[in-house]
Amino acid sequence: MQSPARTRDTVIALHQVGTRFGEHVVHKGLDLEVRRGEIFAVIGGSGSGKSTLLREMILLQKPSEGTVSVLGVSLKAIAPAAALALRKRWGVMFQHGGLFGSLTVLENIGLPLREHTKQSDAEIDAKALEKLSLTGLQPEVASQYPSELSGGMMKRASLARALALDPELLFLDEPTAGLDPESAAGVDTLVRTLRDQYGLTVVMITHDLDLLWQVADRVAVLAEGKVQATGSMDALSRTDNPLIRPFFDGPRARGAQQQAQTPQPTEEPAWKPK
Repeated sequence: MQSPARTRDTVIALHQVGTRFGEHVVHKGLDLEVRRGEIFAVIGGSGSGKSTLLREMILLQKPSEGTVSVLGVSLKAIAPAAALALRKRWGVMFQHGGLFGSLTVLENIGLPLREHTKQSDAEIDAKALEKLSLTGLQPEVASQYPSELSGGMMKRASLARALALDPELLFLDEPTAGLDPESAAGVDTLVRTLRDQYGLTVVMITHDLDLLWQVADRVAVLAEGKVQATGSMDALSRTDNPLIRPFFDGPRARGAQQQAQTPQPTEEPAWKPK
């Protein structure tokens, strides 16, 4: 099987990736391509290997076989210095926030800048406040600790930290998990705005059907160790593949689809990016 076609617009390319844990096979012969500037989602049932795939993209785990390239750099046998340089070009928002409980929100956001730049404390604090505002949080949140934040605020603070180094690629792990509908809808708007305003490429792992219908340009469906299909939610909704149909059948799935296809009134956002 030939490697997927790669162009200068290919940001992530996986070819014939296989992942095993002992006798347990998670991925086998998996191919995937993410294009520059798109919001790309990966979905699949429990145990389909979504989170494992994300870990392989961000250098937290190596596949058992196959190749992974991110931003034109092969991750196979990558040298530590090259890995560090690559990590500076992407940001990651982890499912549970990943914020350090002993640091304030401002200190958490500024941490990547302190580790990877020579900016002064004042410059770092100013940049951290800028990212805080970008994600819709008020300045007074800067002095709070993660334990004092609501679920929605925690997600936004984690996103602000992921944006600290002005990445060109953004990974989102279950960005709306555990949020109430209003907070989740705010994340929808924020993800679209970040992509449109700053030209980011966004890769997200999610179970949120509303988020998928509202923001994803393309979606890859994982099942039985492989990508079963990749396309828009509208295109995927018309497939007869029994491994894909569960994401579009049932009242919850149909409700998300109907809402996405209903024209929504235009509203001014409560915040504006700087």
